[in-house]
Amino acid sequence: MIAAPDQAPPAVIAPAEEGARVAAALTETNVRVTSAFAGAKIVLYGAVFDPETRPADVVVIVRGPDQPIRIARKTRVAGLWINSRPVVFEGAPGFYMAASTRPLGEIASFSTLRRMGAGIDNLPMNAPEEERIETRYGVRDVVVSRLGADYLDWRRAVIRLKQDARLYATDEDGVAFVDRGLFKAEIDLPTTAPIGEYQTEIILFQDGEPVSRQARTITVEKAGLERWLFVFANERPWLYGIVSVLIALTSGWLASVIFRRR
Repeated sequence: MIAAPDQAPPAVIAPAEEGARVAAALTETNVRVTSAFAGAKIVLYGAVFDPETRPADVVVIVRGPDQPIRIARKTRVAGLWINSRPVVFEGAPGFYMAASTRPLGEIASFSTLRRMGAGIDNLPMNAPEEERIETRYGVRDVVVSRLGADYLDWRRAVIRLKQDARLYATDEDGVAFVDRGLFKAEIDLPTTAPIGEYQTEIILFQDGEPVSRQARTITVEKAGLERWLFVFANERPWLYGIVSVLIALTSGWLASVIFRRR
């Protein structure tokens, strides 16, 4: 199978001639995760400024930190179900939400959405370990995937798993105009939301083209004891492992002493 490269140059958004632009702000830009964290709801408010008051659509894209995704397929061998060799997808965000005033396909063309990575099906993710470059007809280099015709099935499986975990979502009515030029959107972060920085893009479309964009950042970080353990485990993994083993051995020894006395 010849797989078209998923990576694409970022879309260039030029301001409209008449000065149409979008502005937005978040009710919260820092989410602190503790042991009692039950998810978070962040509200985004914005406004469209256009002297001509032309029809406009707004798309809000929230993208969490990228995380490699390892996925395997169950195969039947000699009557037993075992996992096949895992496939690792890269470039997939840990969290992704696309909200809009109406379906994305009605707002812009496929090529525009693809170029901007707008929508779950347009996410720039691939499996580089499964790819190789071949020269065809002696003059053209193409990317060929070992997954062959199953490539899209593997990709859809990654998206399905993320959707089941509430980490990927598309809301065709997620952006609503509450007054003339004023709009609102809600961002729901589940309890499984990954730690890190989330990039939020607010894009104004007119006549099927992006004409203005605003970017905002949301930081999701651990707090309290959870933060201390997270930093300790990531900055000193070997020491963290040794301490964990010592704690486990000590706990087992104390338990054996208590039950022996009883």
